[in-house]
Amino acid sequence: MMTLLGVAFGFFAWFFVRYGLGGFYTIGPNERGVLTTFGKAQRLGEHSTLDDPALAQALRPEEVERYAYPQVRVIGPGFSWKFPWQSLYKVSVATVTVSIAHDPDTPEANQHGQVLEAVTKDQLNTGLTGQLRYTVSERNLYAYLFGVKNPVSHVMGYFVSILRDRIANFEAPRGADSGLPAVASDLGGAQGISINDLRKNLRDLNERMDAECASAPARYGISLDAALITGIDPPGEIESALAAINTAHNQVSSEISLAQAAADQKIVQSKRAVEIETLNAQAEVEPLLALAAQLRELKAQGAGALQAYVRNTRMKLYGRTRSLIAVQGGEVRS
Repeated sequence: MMTLLGVAFGFFAWFFVRYGLGGFYTIGPNERGVLTTFGKAQRLGEHSTLDDPALAQALRPEEVERYAYPQVRVIGPGFSWKFPWQSLYKVSVATVTVSIAHDPDTPEANQHGQVLEAVTKDQLNTGLTGQLRYTVSERNLYAYLFGVKNPVSHVMGYFVSILRDRIANFEAPRGADSGLPAVASDLGGAQGISINDLRKNLRDLNERMDAECASAPARYGISLDAALITGIDPPGEIESALAAINTAHNQVSSEISLAQAAADQKIVQSKRAVEIETLNAQAEVEPLLALAAQLRELKAQGAGALQAYVRNTRMKLYGRTRSLIAVQGGEVRS
């Protein structure tokens, strides 16, 4: 009898310690938790990620049904208790910074996570270095905890695939967008050296990557805060050739800029010369126009008024002349 009581007491003591005291848990400031009851996460009614505009708007139409995850109750920082048949899943929501070459499944890959290789549009194998910052999305913890087996591996693979695709098809903006004269920009396009374009447009590439990865929270429950590509290094055997091409391109651009400046200056000077000559012609024409208007007014007064004007004008001219030569009947008289 005493043995049975001891066994019963021991069982209840173990049960109390294991599931009573052991049922208490804490959630840290940078942590969030999700409770499951008999393996099923506590959900918020029938709501799904499609009801959250911040998540749904980043998905393409064909992806909407595929990534419709249920919304679950998220437990914030604090101290609480769970039942024995419940399990707690805790995740850190702190921002994590990793190299863009980091491979969670194979740490030795990509030169031990230091350099990511990619092929450019002109078939050059180049190395990429940079950083990627990501955070677990509180809006879609179901996808992070239960949607995929290793969400970090999935999101890194997703990011790398998009990055390599952008590197292989990247085209730098030309003309006014490139900040170079139109002719110089055409020369750069003729060269087709995409590594030069990538180096000059890293900011544009980073912005495009941020836009392409906007659907990561809806897909995997991970938000890519920022992708910062800091270096693009071509193979060593073509580095000198690229440097020579860049030098020649810069010289051509400089000469074209100087030629355009000289041409613009000549055009301005020509415009000014035309304006001066136009003003001079207008100054010579104005008196003639005024005289014509005056003669029309005299003619309107009658033929006698016009003849009197002509006679008075002749008298003024005669008064200014020193000698007068007249031709009459073939004879010249002075």
